[in-house]
Parts: sequence; C-alpha cells; structure tokens
Amino acid sequence: MSSEKFNLLSFSGKMKTLHLSWIAFFITFVVWFNAAPLLSVIADSLGLTKSQIKTLLILNVALTIPARIIIGMVTDKYGPRLTYSVLLGVCSIPCFMFAVANSFEQLALARFLIGFIGAGFVIGIRIVSEWFPAKELGTAEGIYGGWGNFGSAAAAFTLPGLAIFFGGEDGWRYAIGLTGLISLIFAFVYYFNVTDTPKGSTYFKPKKAGGLEVTSKGDFALLMFMKLPMYATLALLAWKLSPAGVSMLAEQTTQLIYAGLVLILLVDIYQTYQVNKDIFVNEVPEFERYPFKQVAVLNVLYFTTFGSELAVVSMLPLFFAETFGLGMAQAGMVASSYAFMNLMSRPGGGWLSDKFGRKNTLLILTAGLAVGYFAVGQIDGSWALPLAVVVVMACSFFVQGGEGAVFAAVPLIKRRLTGQIAGMTGAYGNVGAVFFLTVYSMVSTSVFFYVIAISAVIGFITLFFMTEPKGHMAEVNEKGEVTLISVN
Repeated sequence: MSSEKFNLLSFSGKMKTLHLSWIAFFITFVVWFNAAPLLSVIADSLGLTKSQIKTLLILNVALTIPARIIIGMVTDKYGPRLTYSVLLGVCSIPCFMFAVANSFEQLALARFLIGFIGAGFVIGIRIVSEWFPAKELGTAEGIYGGWGNFGSAAAAFTLPGLAIFFGGEDGWRYAIGLTGLISLIFAFVYYFNVTDTPKGSTYFKPKKAGGLEVTSKGDFALLMFMKLPMYATLALLAWKLSPAGVSMLAEQTTQLIYAGLVLILLVDIYQTYQVNKDIFVNEVPEFERYPFKQVAVLNVLYFTTFGSELAVVSMLPLFFAETFGLGMAQAGMVASSYAFMNLMSRPGGGWLSDKFGRKNTLLILTAGLAVGYFAVGQIDGSWALPLAVVVVMACSFFVQGGEGAVFAAVPLIKRRLTGQIAGMTGAYGNVGAVFFLTVYSMVSTSVFFYVIAISAVIGFITLFFMTEPKGHMAEVNEKGEVTLISVN
C-alpha cells in the first residue's frame, strides 16, 4: 500500500493510478451510452421505428450482466492493468461497427457487443483497492465510481453538439466513432502508465479459476441462490426481445435462448462446484474464511441503489416533462441534476464510510434513500418546480452515496476475489435496473417510486445481517506465505 498523502491534485503514485482509472471508467461510460442522446438523429438517418429504438436500448444492457461476472474473474486472474487496457481496445471495435452501420441489424449487433464495455467499472474497484489503505479506500473508490460514472451524463451533453459540429446527415457517425477512437488510444495510455500494485506489494490471485470461491457449504448454497436473479433477468430481457415484447426475435429463437440459459446455469453450477468441491470434504482454515453473507447484502443494496439510478435516469426527463409541462430539452436539463450529484455524492458516501464505519453509513444512507423515493413519489403538478428539483437531488444524494458506501465495503471482504465480488455486486445493479424499468412499464410513476422505496426498506433490513469489517483479512501467496491486510 502506498503511504503518500491523499492529495487529489497530485498525479503520481496512488493518485496517478486513481486518476487514470476513473478516466478509463469515464470513457467506458461515454462509449456505453454514446447512442442514447443521438437516437432521434440515428432514427431519422436510417428510418428506424420506435420498436427498433426500444430494442437498441434493451440490447445496450443485455450483455453487461454476464460481462461483469466474466470481467471480474479475468481481472482477479490477469490483473486490472491488462484487463482494462484490453477491454478499452477491444470494445472500440463494436463502437466503430455502430458508427458505420447502415441497417438496423448491424446497429443491433454492434449495440449488443458494446454492452460488454459496461463491465469496465469492476476492474477499477480492484486496482484502487490495491493502491489505497482501508482508511482511505471508501473515498478513493467513491471518487473512482462517481467521477467515472459521470461519463454517461458527459455523453448526453457533448455528443449531440459534436454531431452538429461534424455536420450533415452523418454527423452522428463521426461523434460515435470519435468515442471509439478515444477508447482505443486510452487503452495504450492506461497500459503504459499504471501497475497492478505499488512496488514491492503482492498481487493475490484466486486459487482456482472459473467461479467464485466460498468457504463453507452454507455459503455455497447462498451463492447458488444469489445467481438465480441474474439468470431470471437475462430471461426477462430475452422475453422483451420476443414477439411478446418488441418482436426482434422469433418465438423459436426465444425458446432456444431460454434453453441456452438453463444449460449455462447448469454448467455454471457445475463449474462453481468444481472450484469449491474441497469445502465439502475439508474444512477451510479459520484465518482464510470469509462470510459470503457480506456479498449477498451488498448485492441487495446495489440492486436498489445503482439499479434505481439507471432506471430513474432513463425516465426522469419524461417525468418532469409530463408533470410540469416542460419541453423535452428543458426537462432533460432539469433531470440532469440527478446525474450531476454523482460528482460529490458517491465520493461523499465513501468518505462517510471511512470516517464512521461501513455498516453505520449504509444504514443511514439506505434509510434516507427509502424516505427520498417515497417523497419523490409524492411529487405532482401542484408542487413548485424548484421544490421538486431539490427533493429529487436530495434523494439522489442518498442513492449515489449508498453506491459509494457499498463499494467502500466490497474490497474489504476478500482481496484476491475483489474483482469477482465487485462483478457480482455490479451485475446486481443492472438486475435492479431491468427490474425497476419493467415495473415502470406496468404501473403509474408514483407507484414506481414507491416500489423502489420498498426495495430500500428490504435492503435496510438485510443490513442487520452484515458484519462491520474489522481487524485483518488473510491472504496466502504462491509460496504459501500468509499476509495480513488491515480492513480498518
């Protein structure tokens, strides 16, 4: 661990790693959300229907859930430096594919593949945890997550202007292509300017590849249970693309996807068993154990926090437009206040965790989140617009602060598995987004906000099963030597 002072203005040592990592994350989110602010222009250019536009939006998130699990495993095995560099470079290819596409089918394939870059977030969680001590980790992870996550808002603000700047009917192509070029260039910048750990530190890798390690039979059962919502969400996305949804897939194709998901689930269960089969024969030494319930609780909390953020950002402009009679451009600017809070809310949640403890901070922020969404559900046309904006921004502080607090705790569970744990927790954020947006399509807006508030109450209850990280976690290197890493 680097012992230098925490100075955001510095660009050396651990601060250099932090800054380059949040910039990498920022770029992944710019690329991931580069089509959303340009969809109306793309639709006019290529004659897309509303159904096709909805399909592109669904495809944009479809691959991200399994991608975060896969990238978590790859990060733990090969290191974040190589993984982030390869992801940025490889994912520039579907970005270029989207920029030159001339048909809906080409757009759809490219958009589906671009969803993989949404897993980039997971990589930075591991590298930041390698460089910062526990007492600074929440703040550092919050800055990484909050400033990087702002990439989606930056794309919304800049890409329409860039498309106009490039001009003509194909201006959007150059704007999209430019984001891919930036991603490709930064892949090399990242690779040649960071290291996985500070000089002299050991990078601990999982003992076995192919699945998340757990340390007891009960934890294995809980891990299997926690996998089910992710597969259910992928099945739901397949249904949305079927004739019952937007009719992109034929009924027979949809059935094949369902059968494939069942097969993948069975293979996943078998592979996870292979990684963990020793726990059914031998007891894991006490110093090497970690409670998987910690991961399960953080999964539930991220389902509500990041899941609700993705869902609310998608519908908030329309909500303001319909509730207060605003034009879409005006409503979009007002709604952007929710995303802007990321710059300080997520680091704030991490900082509070460093100062007052992970569990206490999460309890307070989750309670505030529940109250906040209940208050937002009360907003109607009788409210003054400035008051409504203040309430929404206050709610967003608890949402994004909660995200920061979740990932202040993730790296303190088991160092060598941080990528995989972050991948699973991050995937639950996408599961939450799909769930809440599905609810939104079926109920009134106020009920939608109440459902999120109820999920926050459930998250609050699960927090009582969480144990405050303290003491040390033990890791064993390839020589069998034990290292103790402080978690407070």
